[in-house]
Amino acid sequence: MECSRKYSWFVLFLAMFIVGTKCGHVESKGECAPSTPDREAFKMMPCMSASKDEEYPVSQRCCDQVRKLGQSTSCLCAVMLSKTAELVGSKPQIAITIPKRCNIVERPVGYNCGGYILP
Repeated sequence: MECSRKYSWFVLFLAMFIVGTKCGHVESKGECAPSTPDREAFKMMPCMSASKDEEYPVSQRCCDQVRKLGQSTSCLCAVMLSKTAELVGSKPQIAITIPKRCNIVERPVGYNCGGYILP
């Protein structure tokens, strides 16, 4: 388990390095401006296991990050569908359940997130 966690951190670090190298210092005008969904995905590391397994308990740190990022539904959605999330093995159909699993009352129920509907 510990080896797997270290490997996941390494993969995420590598993905962030690649994204940072390709993007340079150009500011984003997208969903997560002035940042990018891939950079914001790094902040969601406490949610990594919960985004792969619907039965995995969601940590308070994860829920805190989802609340912060969820202030912009389009950014939260973009992060869940980002290349970085994909590289660490996050499953969008499970990741979209995290706001509900965190008992976030003001979550955007019914929001279409890349073909997935937020519960």
